[in-house]
Amino acid sequence: MMVAMAHDTAATGPAPDAGWRVVRIDHVGIAVGDIEAAVRFHTDVLGLVEIHRESNAEQAVIEVMLAAPGDASGAQVQLLAPAGPQSPIARFLDRRGPGIQQLAYTVDDVAAAGAALRARGLRVLYDEPRRGTAGSLVNFIHPADAGGVLVELVQTSPRR
Repeated sequence: MMVAMAHDTAATGPAPDAGWRVVRIDHVGIAVGDIEAAVRFHTDVLGLVEIHRESNAEQAVIEVMLAAPGDASGAQVQLLAPAGPQSPIARFLDRRGPGIQQLAYTVDDVAAAGAALRARGLRVLYDEPRRGTAGSLVNFIHPADAGGVLVELVQTSPRR
């Protein structure tokens, strides 16, 4: 049985003057133990295209961004492998194994989003946004405050 839930967006979403808004779904992050095997699966089996690869020392991850062919500006898949044993991704893999690690939304102002969410009593992981993929700025909403999902907020770099 499906139950429809009424949702008052005016009461729960950011106010038009909140200083930020969600622009689109950015990507789904998947924690993997073997980045090359995961890339082969997503490219060879599913037909996605690798559009970006980097090692992010600050986050201690190796990441690969994948997109549907011809749709590099749409929602993407981010494969995340630990760059070392102290990586948050290594800890995630130890606790939960490979799988979806986060859901990311593009926002127009990640600093304003963090401040507004904190003002509403939500836990945001960083005091100030940090560098993410391809020079973006990122912050995260604690999973306990987001229905059990680690939500990443991404302000894309003009380079992306």
